[in-house]
Amino acid sequence: MGSPKKDQNKGFFSAMSSGFSMFGNAMHRSVNGLLGYEGVEVINPEGGKEDAEEEAQRGRWKQEDRDSYWKMMHKYIGSDVTSMVTLPVLIFEPMTMLQKMAELMEYSHLLDLADECEDPYMRLVYASSWAVSVYFAYQRTWKPFNPILGETYEMANHGGISFISEQVSHHPPMSAGHAENEHFTYDVTSKLKTKFLGNSLDVYPLGRTRVTLKKDGVVLDLMPPPTKVNNLIFGRTWVDSPGEMIMTNLTTGDKVVLYFQPCGWFGAGRYEVDGYVYSADEEPKVLMTGKWNESLSYQPCDVEGEPLPGTELKEVWHVADVPEKDNFQYTHFAHKINSFDTAPRKLLASDSRLRPDRYALERGDLSKAGAEKSSLEERQRAEKRNREAKGHQFKPRWFDLTDEIASTPWGDLEVYKYNGKYREHRAAVDSSDSTNEVDVKSTEFSPWQYGNLSAE
Repeated sequence: MGSPKKDQNKGFFSAMSSGFSMFGNAMHRSVNGLLGYEGVEVINPEGGKEDAEEEAQRGRWKQEDRDSYWKMMHKYIGSDVTSMVTLPVLIFEPMTMLQKMAELMEYSHLLDLADECEDPYMRLVYASSWAVSVYFAYQRTWKPFNPILGETYEMANHGGISFISEQVSHHPPMSAGHAENEHFTYDVTSKLKTKFLGNSLDVYPLGRTRVTLKKDGVVLDLMPPPTKVNNLIFGRTWVDSPGEMIMTNLTTGDKVVLYFQPCGWFGAGRYEVDGYVYSADEEPKVLMTGKWNESLSYQPCDVEGEPLPGTELKEVWHVADVPEKDNFQYTHFAHKINSFDTAPRKLLASDSRLRPDRYALERGDLSKAGAEKSSLEERQRAEKRNREAKGHQFKPRWFDLTDEIASTPWGDLEVYKYNGKYREHRAAVDSSDSTNEVDVKSTEFSPWQYGNLSAE
């Protein structure tokens, strides 16, 4: 995608800002090309045999795997396949969706900065950069495991954060998460919606994310763009997230709109993010630009979107170094999420780290991982039959279903709210010798020791 030509009367940024409505549409043209960010990566959007061999060499697919998978999946074209299809373990990564939710905490220091910031527009620069930062990790093409109903994930020892997530519903699959430290609280209800299109998958983030900055009580609402997984079966698999990300300060009405450029042929526009921070009066205050796989920068601007004289672009976020030739394209933080380094001393026995299928896949035993995955899914079905026979209804432990229904561009969402019991539970467990949790400092543990997944 080429950069637009500069308007001779108004200048580039004002010409760009006049091309869309302030709150409804983010920019559809590239700031990055003008500023020297343009990069080229050869991508075949339709997939093809020429790059299928590269995928096979990376260990993801062999041709016979692709053929078998296609025979199974082609009948689901046009369907939501979030929970209706049993997928082969060879396309999975050793992480669950509950853990993937925690990856958003890697650059949580940006939320700390947002909380400490006095400037309301810079506050949105920091907070929206935090929201963009996770997309580098989200470009991994491996699928995380779907959590079992009642499964949990805990994270500690990172930025003073206490994090808990729980699978609160199986049909439809829904997760809820809560995190907090001295600067912020983070609450999310997540329900993915998908559409299988043959060689690609559209993923719609049917969820609600709220961040509360503790210093001033500011509440931020996040609406991310949809994601598209390309070349699922034929060609080199890659991920793109074209569309708008909108973060709204519900307290003041200020807003940031960032446009994720769609990837064109030969990678044109891939990774690029452009946008503005707006006041409640819909005036641009700060321009933001960069690449979601590298860095983001900002610069104050005037009411026409032009950079203010005497100012310059300043970097606000840069992706951390990553391991070389990692089997699953993991970041260092992703490895920490899977390790016990980020676990409290006594884990809930329902923690994702202890899943036997995830554990086996991490150790490279695909056969055992597949068998354990099937066993867990059968246990979940058996428990559901037993629960229904007794007339019982599953109730999450750490989150309560509210009467609130959130509206999203992709449908309505039932909202779960953190009930505060986890904080009390953690304090009690840390001060006792309870045997209901797994002591992660012990070398003698059996992955996923608990029996009834919905037991208190």
